[in-house]
Amino acid sequence: MNIKIIPTLAYLLILPLLLSLSHWQWQRAQEKTQWLHDQEQAMNADVLDLNTLINDDWRALRYRPIRAKGHYDSSHQFLIDNQISAGKPGYYVMTPFIFANQPDTASNKAVLVNRGWLPLGQNRTVLPVLSVTEQQITIEGRINYFPSVGVKLAGAEQPTDTWPSVVQVVNSDILAKKLNYPLTTVQLELDKRMSEGYKREWQVSTLMRPEQHNAYALQWLGLALTLTFLYFWYSFKK
Repeated sequence: MNIKIIPTLAYLLILPLLLSLSHWQWQRAQEKTQWLHDQEQAMNADVLDLNTLINDDWRALRYRPIRAKGHYDSSHQFLIDNQISAGKPGYYVMTPFIFANQPDTASNKAVLVNRGWLPLGQNRTVLPVLSVTEQQITIEGRINYFPSVGVKLAGAEQPTDTWPSVVQVVNSDILAKKLNYPLTTVQLELDKRMSEGYKREWQVSTLMRPEQHNAYALQWLGLALTLTFLYFWYSFKK
């Protein structure tokens, strides 16, 4: 066996990198498995009453089924722009829902209810007419993060001055200032069985599944084994 310095150094540098990449993909597979388990548990959990919820860690409740009692603020609705459904552009309709049984109007707290998707009209300057009851009702749905966009442009969080107000990226703090009352940091996706909604095809997050991470881990491990075989074959051949 004839050991050369440069091939050996290259082997000793590349091998740990391939093994670390394989190990990282194995870890990601385990994390995704746990994440999917938590997601399934959340979707199958008992219905949560938002009116009695004290914990403000709303984002930890993603995909939880919920129920809330209160009324819509029909005069102050938002249209989330650049939302695609079946290949067509349109808006998500976000309507503030103010919780019932709050001590005074100054401390009103609300959640933005995603009532579904509407297509974009032929003329972008003509906004859709949005109607919804303001009577006290009970609604059901699930908690989720706000809609995201592929490319975030400067000023995308700033809503237009008119009502309904058009905005591209939801920032609950900015929209709360426009409404003059606080908002939760998550949205409520209105259940398909509830009335006064539009097109609703709620999805779960489409992250890479554990099986794909396992496949990548095997690929990196296979490259490490191949590199080892080639190194020793080259050394013995010389």
